[in-house]
Amino acid sequence: MRVLMLSKACLVGAYQTKLEAIARMPDVELTALVPPSWDDPDGRVALERCYTDGYELLVDPIRFNGHYHTYYYPTLPRRLRQFRPDVVHIDEEPYNLATWLAMRQARAVGAKTLFFTWQNLARRYPPPFSLMERQVLAASDYAIMGNREAADIWRAKGYAGPYRVIPQFGVDPVLFSPPAARDAGRAFIIGSANRRLVPEKGVDLLLRAAAGLPGVWRLHIAGDGPALPGLRRLAEELGIAGRVDFDGPIPSDQVPAYLRDLDVLALTSRTLPNWKEQFGRVLIEAMACGVPVIGSRCGEIPHVIGDAGLIIPEEDIDALRAGLLQFMQNDELRREFNRRGRQRVLEHFTQASIAAETVAIYRSLSAPGAAVPLD
Repeated sequence: MRVLMLSKACLVGAYQTKLEAIARMPDVELTALVPPSWDDPDGRVALERCYTDGYELLVDPIRFNGHYHTYYYPTLPRRLRQFRPDVVHIDEEPYNLATWLAMRQARAVGAKTLFFTWQNLARRYPPPFSLMERQVLAASDYAIMGNREAADIWRAKGYAGPYRVIPQFGVDPVLFSPPAARDAGRAFIIGSANRRLVPEKGVDLLLRAAAGLPGVWRLHIAGDGPALPGLRRLAEELGIAGRVDFDGPIPSDQVPAYLRDLDVLALTSRTLPNWKEQFGRVLIEAMACGVPVIGSRCGEIPHVIGDAGLIIPEEDIDALRAGLLQFMQNDELRREFNRRGRQRVLEHFTQASIAAETVAIYRSLSAPGAAVPLD
């Protein structure tokens, strides 16, 4: 079974471990196509060749780099004719030009197609994107939804085909693993680790909750972004600036060590009219490292945590403070959630488990007349 995956997300080296896991399946011949870089609003993302065993990683130029809705691969028709895939996995939203073109070009060589989506808000797009979206929904053979709400959104928009809910990427449980031991004599360390510090991540709520905690504790806040100056001011106003460390962006290869040093991680996202949490990847990274988590009821967060952490209402500072206090004062509870979190990741959120679910879709598409299951 020959599979071609288009994925600008796989520029990131850590995400390539999923490609290796897919390629280890005995019946899959995988080729991944990525651009040389992506001009993200937060800065250029360059290709990292880190995990490339067992599959071919092709790098082709794209047009309109950095333009999320209109970028595309001009070389894709030639690549399709050369490779002749059975399945084309388009790791992109269905309303984008790259998806629409790839869908048409893949069907021209007789390949089955699937798209991936995170979208958990009912957004409407003007022409021509609305037209491209309708055509992709009608023509696609399968869809992978990154969260449960996305399935409802795309059903309401007219997608009638088969789908499964599978996160885009999992974690490597070897890289993200618990420490051998934690220093029992140190301060209790609370963590927040977001790539971007923006109002929707709710870090201000964590500062306010921490300000009312007794005992010896420190708060580590990773990330950078427009909310950072206001968060620094808030820490000063609350009188806790001496206990708060703003650690800046954490390089991807240092994230496991950063998380392992925490006693609890909080993801206190808040829903806005144009945003809600689509997954919360840092949760599974922390859980894999044996760090208990607290999350708000924003978007997919409760489904990610399940019974392996504490879930609180959005914007509820008192509930957040009470949850932090539970973990501070109860070592047995903390150890129990360390165990639960790690086990939940091993069962549902490793790159290997996500790869296995994805390959099951490929097999269902490539088998003539095979029934394709819904999630």
